[in-house]
Amino acid sequence: MGLAAGVAAGATYLGVGRKPCLTWGATPEEVDRDMQGDDLLGNPDFLSTRAVTIEAGPHSIWPWLAQMGSGKGGVYTYDWIENLFRLHMHSVDEVLPQFQNRKVGDVEQLGKNGPRLRVEIFDPERTMVLHSEDGNWVWAFCLFPAGPDRTRLVSRNRIATPGASWLQRAFGVLVMEPGSLIMERKMLLGIKSRAEKLAVHQPAAPVTEPYRVP
Repeated sequence: MGLAAGVAAGATYLGVGRKPCLTWGATPEEVDRDMQGDDLLGNPDFLSTRAVTIEAGPHSIWPWLAQMGSGKGGVYTYDWIENLFRLHMHSVDEVLPQFQNRKVGDVEQLGKNGPRLRVEIFDPERTMVLHSEDGNWVWAFCLFPAGPDRTRLVSRNRIATPGASWLQRAFGVLVMEPGSLIMERKMLLGIKSRAEKLAVHQPAAPVTEPYRVP
């Protein structure tokens, strides 16, 4: 019974649930749109494009992207899950000036043993693309105008799994893909909430000291 239920659930996900999982929040146009970073990894085994509308301009969103990372601003998702894997994530509710100076070529590691990500593209208030040193993961964040003080934040993951067994690939599709939606949805909504609050309370002058969103 258990095996049959598992097979049925897997078939349902592949037939009905997979596309919504991999494209949560994104329009068909955003899914089909070429984005910076796409050329860094062709024919990925895993491809997701997820998005959220933020009622704020790019200047209120960008600080949260710039400071993302282990030991920095976190990634605004479920820290307790991230830290089960010792990724040292502690999502903050403040803009941290000391982590706003990211630049192309910077390399950061997710936790002590996680992948090392290189900043491949850093175009303030437009695009940030991270590329793993092994070449198997490209993570792009792009901001697109959607009206006055309204922005679409689009996150795209391209992942290759060379040498993976059929069992590893099945685990990736049936377990890791839905899991990635849970984590990334929380992240996008976390950035949205922080950016919209910042847009209301944003200081007139550039932030030079840690600035907590009320």
